[in-house]
Amino acid sequence: MSGDWPHGYGYLPLGEVTSTLDEARARVGEMSGPTWITATHQTAARGRRGRPWSNPAGNFAGTLVLPNLTDPASAALRSFTTALALDEALTTLTGRPEAFALKWPNDVLLNGSKLAGILLESLTERGHLTGLVIGIGVNLASAPDPGALEPGALAPVSLMGETGLSVTPDDFLEALAPAFARWEAQLRQYGFAPIRTAWLARAARIGETVTARLPGDEITGTFRTVDEAGHLVLSTPKGERAIAAGDVFF
Repeated sequence: MSGDWPHGYGYLPLGEVTSTLDEARARVGEMSGPTWITATHQTAARGRRGRPWSNPAGNFAGTLVLPNLTDPASAALRSFTTALALDEALTTLTGRPEAFALKWPNDVLLNGSKLAGILLESLTERGHLTGLVIGIGVNLASAPDPGALEPGALAPVSLMGETGLSVTPDDFLEALAPAFARWEAQLRQYGFAPIRTAWLARAARIGETVTARLPGDEITGTFRTVDEAGHLVLSTPKGERAIAAGDVFF
């Protein structure tokens, strides 16, 4: 890695694995600090709620391990710092900040379609949080087949397909890792308030009608804001609803 690699962050490049998330869980005991894991090929990559994650060659797929993170509320906020880091890296590489937007809770959009996804998984021991792993997938070279999407989901796009820009996974990580380190340092020093402000400035569909799908429920309303806990706030005919987790559809 280049001289811009953030101080205190490790890097573990691997060959073929089931998934970098699995490797993170298996190797976390070997890590003294935050560590990025990448792989040349994943045979069982996964997304949210255990869904398969397609990872064609040339796309970025990696996991950041944050050991010794023990506060669940704080851990959940890493979806925002990761999204902001992705946005910063993509803007740096393309010079097109207007093309990207952030979709609650864990996606980055390019020209209104899905470019990248984030997955947070807790590390626990005896029921207590001991760390966090952050899985990240970015369609750099090609977009996966949209045929497997659930109804209403945004179609995927690729950076190459939308901008003509060719970026290798290694080059992308060199932009992403220092960006994440900066946002992580800001969260630790100043709390969530400046992260929330920055995220809302990049958020997709504020003031518009969206639908949040939860297990056993579906809520439609106007996207008003994200609150101090990172919850999505919708204005509905029954009043404001703060949603901690769910899938959002436009």
